Amino acid sequence: MSIHIKINIKIMNELSPLNLSELVQIDFPENQYYRETTSKNQVVIHHTVSGGYAQGVINWWNQDPQRIATHFIIQQDGTIFQLYSSKYWAHHLGVKADFLKNMGFTDYGTRNTLLNKSTIGIEICRWGGLVKDDNGFHPAKWDTTTKKYVPYTKITIPVENVQSFPRPFRDFYHFEKYTSAQLISVSRMLTYLCDKFGISKEYYGNMWDVSKDALAGKPGIWTHVSYRPDKSDCFPQTELINMLQNIGPIKTMPPIYNTPPPYNTPPTLAPDVFRPND
Repeated sequence: MSIHIKINIKIMNELSPLNLSELVQIDFPENQYYRETTSKNQVVIHHTVSGGYAQGVINWWNQDPQRIATHFIIQQDGTIFQLYSSKYWAHHLGVKADFLKNMGFTDYGTRNTLLNKSTIGIEICRWGGLVKDDNGFHPAKWDTTTKKYVPYTKITIPVENVQSFPRPFRDFYHFEKYTSAQLISVSRMLTYLCDKFGISKEYYGNMWDVSKDALAGKPGIWTHVSYRPDKSDCFPQTELINMLQNIGPIKTMPPIYNTPPPYNTPPTLAPDVFRPND
């Protein structure tokens, strides 16, 4: 099914405030997150590396005892699912202690937990990086034998739903686009959360690569790639950049894409989250 992507920025700027009654509340088990109230100073956007619907992601998290989840999931039609209160927390960043140590953080053994506690996570249901073959674009699957990404040929993404880059972003030339309905929901969610918790809406152009600002807990809106060199969520889709620039003042002009370090840990077809490391 083709998904229309074009977004009218004027319409986005005039969106009505988020009404919490619009959210689908999930009866998420209390042993799948931490019912500890913590202060929040960052919002982190992810994508799931999955199909366009939230239930599969929720099912995956429910089978994992390590309390991996985000507060919100936005499926392809823009429906927002809330799994637990934004005042609580779960693991969704997975920043490795060795990486933090190499980045110069003296609290490398506990910083990942600190970041998970102080952030609010939003997942967008999309496949992310794609591999092209003679039959089209497919979700990327890591082949443990060849140590390469291969196409998951059971699924083909329509070409109109693909954004391609002349140079790779985090190892991929092609990505499944976030839908216009998803981007509008993300915009409304970010506006609500930033206003509620007093978080800056400034657009940081350095969010598309590992940022020491993000790792240090600088208040604002970030993506998973801001924290980890082995992640590709989110990717710098033009419409996503435009949306982020239009909910707050622009801090720096963004790069359209870059070539960060290669993956250290290959992703799978499972949701794009990793285990806690401390």
